[in-house]
Amino acid sequence: MDKSLVTGLVIGAVVAVGATAFAGLKMMHKTPEYAEVVQVKPLTKTIHTPRQDCHDETVTHQAPVKDQHQVIGTVAGAAGGGYAGNRIQKNLQDKDTTTTTEQKCTTVYDSSEKRTGYEVRYRLNGQESTVKMDHDPGARIPVRDGQLVLDNSGAAGKAG
Repeated sequence: MDKSLVTGLVIGAVVAVGATAFAGLKMMHKTPEYAEVVQVKPLTKTIHTPRQDCHDETVTHQAPVKDQHQVIGTVAGAAGGGYAGNRIQKNLQDKDTTTTTEQKCTTVYDSSEKRTGYEVRYRLNGQESTVKMDHDPGARIPVRDGQLVLDNSGAAGKAG
């Protein structure tokens, strides 16, 4: 046989064996394509929204005193006694009232829950860890180059 033919066959065999060994080694150490989701817990925040709570209320007002010095009662008092005169004047003033409807308002707070994300517990390469995500990932999380892909666009992210 020709020496160059033998050399070519040997080199070809070495390359084929090397490529096969490399492929086999890579298959043995293949990184997972997905992390298994163990638990998903929704994260929420309580929102307090202020608003005005108004209602109409009937209010009775004492009319301004027309006879502040109680002249009518004093005149009557001179004839019937001071005490009786003062009582007559007070009765006249107490009956002089007006009733109006006024709007009364107070600030009250409505509470609501807002979802802020998800706390996701996952297992990757036999180890469990937790990561916060903006969506529920379902049963598994994609992995690219050993990192979790946390968003819907497929970009790689880091987990904690």
